[in-house]
Amino acid sequence: MPSFRLRHKNRVPRHPGFAGAQRRVTASPMSLAAFPAARLRRTRASGWSRALVAETLLTPADLIWPLFIADGEGVEEPIPSLPGVSRWSVDRLCERAREARDLGIPCIALFPNTPRELRTEDAAEALNPDNLICRAVRAVKAAAPELGVLTDVALDPYTAHGHDGIVDDRGYVLNDVTSALLVEQALVQAEAGADIVAPSDMMDGRVGAIRQALERRGHHNVQIMAYAAKYASAFYGPFRDAVGSRGLLKGDKKSYQMDYANAEEALREVAMDLAEGADTVMVKPGLPYLDIVRRVKERFEVPVFAYQVSGEYAMIEAAAAAGAGDRDALVLETLTAFKRAGCSGVLTYHAPLAARMLTGR
Repeated sequence: MPSFRLRHKNRVPRHPGFAGAQRRVTASPMSLAAFPAARLRRTRASGWSRALVAETLLTPADLIWPLFIADGEGVEEPIPSLPGVSRWSVDRLCERAREARDLGIPCIALFPNTPRELRTEDAAEALNPDNLICRAVRAVKAAAPELGVLTDVALDPYTAHGHDGIVDDRGYVLNDVTSALLVEQALVQAEAGADIVAPSDMMDGRVGAIRQALERRGHHNVQIMAYAAKYASAFYGPFRDAVGSRGLLKGDKKSYQMDYANAEEALREVAMDLAEGADTVMVKPGLPYLDIVRRVKERFEVPVFAYQVSGEYAMIEAAAAAGAGDRDALVLETLTAFKRAGCSGVLTYHAPLAARMLTGR
């Protein structure tokens, strides 16, 4: 029986022709001078030098501003669990759109607080071409046509039970029935003028179905930003207040949103959404999942976005209010961390604050 010698994975065969390779493998990957010839603090000593060698650049163009929509006119409704964030009626929303444009923020994301009387078991209002979100999209595109508009494709703002889909008698969200409705919802939003439709429901197969429908209807340039790795997280509470679903939700969303213990599963989710036609992908929540952002970016080399979700925002605001941290410093540090991890952009409620700090306005 032949014998085999176990070789170390970095060992290079001993052969005259491999002498150079042997030296390259065994050489240190970082050939640095010893202290004091090497002082790493030299490039940190002055502000101009720190700017010159900075590896990560954050600008307003990296930001997407999520905004909440309320019914009525002239309305601003502060959201207690999101201090500094309000719901806006469509006419006031247009003011925010122009503000975003003037600050250099390239895109806003819209989320409706659908009136309770329009929330039903079958989420029929989601398919109404004159619903709150569609009216808002049309108004924003008229007020600031150069601004990108992202819309949420999910049924939880429209269901009486607060879930992202249609449920059976046991309360289980039905995948294929829900997916068919999401396709119609995405088409309604695209026809209203949405630039990006963003399915956040985590149903299997919905990205491919939406892409095929958009192509059939001639919406060739409407982007799909897939919430590809959306985790069942405790950080979503204030958002559910903002869209009015917290008090309605029965049970939890763990049968369709991801288990926060899993990382490999996130890569499979991203791979599936890209294969089905997603243009960009999102990881949600944000800071607790920077490892997922990095792995997705390195594996797929596509634009990756993260959502700095409502609970993350509220924590920063609470820290600032308690004197435990400086709001401005916390905002810029966390947003830079997203960019450093590999994000092309970040959805954040701090977008206007960050844009003003970055531009000095």
